[in-house]
Amino acid sequence: MNLIPFTCIDWSSITKEQHEGETGVALWQVVQYPGLRVRIVEYKPNYKADHWCQKGHIVQCLEGEFINEQENGDIIVMKKGMTYVVSDDQSSHRSISEKGARLLIIDGDFLGSDLK
Repeated sequence: MNLIPFTCIDWSSITKEQHEGETGVALWQVVQYPGLRVRIVEYKPNYKADHWCQKGHIVQCLEGEFINEQENGDIIVMKKGMTYVVSDDQSSHRSISEKGARLLIIDGDFLGSDLK
């Protein structure tokens, strides 16, 4: 277990990294600790992830709306104020957002994630 001292994150000072989707783009602001990654992710309109993800996450929808699509065909509409939690290898999922969304995403060793 890694101990993290009290830390206040000023998201306005964190650079946005652009990640291309199958369609559209996502902007990531990332704070990395040993074994823990904290991100603000903004899906621009018409975003569709370019891969199926099997990693574990805690995802809080801060603004907007997105679809959590499962490879088995299940679709969950995630709206502002909703959260999902999943451990590594417990689902194969991807995000789609027609109008855009802003998310807080936390992942790390405690979910079985390998962040190397």
